[in-house]
Amino acid sequence: MNYKNILTEQASTTFVITINRPDKLNALNMGTIQEIGQAVSAAEKDNATRVIIITGSGNKAFVAGADISEFNSFSEAEGAGLARDGQLVFDAIENCTKPVIAAVNGFALGGGCELAMACHIRVASQNAKFGQPEVKLGLIPGYGGTQRLPNLIGRSKAIELLMTADMINADEALQRGLVNYVTTSEELLSKCHEIANKIAQQAPLAIAGIIRSVNAFYDNDVDGFKLEITEFGKCFTTEDFTEGTAAFLEKRKANFKGK
Repeated sequence: MNYKNILTEQASTTFVITINRPDKLNALNMGTIQEIGQAVSAAEKDNATRVIIITGSGNKAFVAGADISEFNSFSEAEGAGLARDGQLVFDAIENCTKPVIAAVNGFALGGGCELAMACHIRVASQNAKFGQPEVKLGLIPGYGGTQRLPNLIGRSKAIELLMTADMINADEALQRGLVNYVTTSEELLSKCHEIANKIAQQAPLAIAGIIRSVNAFYDNDVDGFKLEITEFGKCFTTEDFTEGTAAFLEKRKANFKGK
């Protein structure tokens, strides 16, 4: 599929999505968000893909925020619609049954921080900076930032960052649990591919069950413990379980096929 604002690449079992608006510091307009959603959906359905990586072009910005020129004259209803549409895509990323890794190079601000938080794993370059500066525009985050940031770094610090518009650097993001790893800009993608390759060696259906079960912890309408029981039981019906246990008993490497 041809995209206007993103680049895609299949690297073995990993599908890489690069937001390609360097002249705008990869700022998110709705066209870009929709293309990211389309690419993630296509990768999720592709049997050749085990892991998805999302990054930004260049080393200045992962995503430096939303494209303000797109919505500066919106009405209340249009603003709510913008948030609703963005949340649909970011929720789809969070609930994707294939792991999504954010390779955060440079600024991850506003919608960029929200996009990174919607991913399952975040790896940051040493020059990365995270923040939700929407209050400077008379706004609040609209793509899930008020919900995901407290879950990741705790209520008190999240509220401080949301209200002050302060940024935190990569080291503090690592300390507070916002990112999983910090590396150099040069090694950022290779670190993400290293993680992706480890995940790709595991049973895909079990990985999907982990994502659903962990996400249930944050869903007040779902009993996560009961869902874990269901997902655990479903694993016993899969060919991957048969292969995994056989490989363990035969002291060999398992060959999982996602069946």
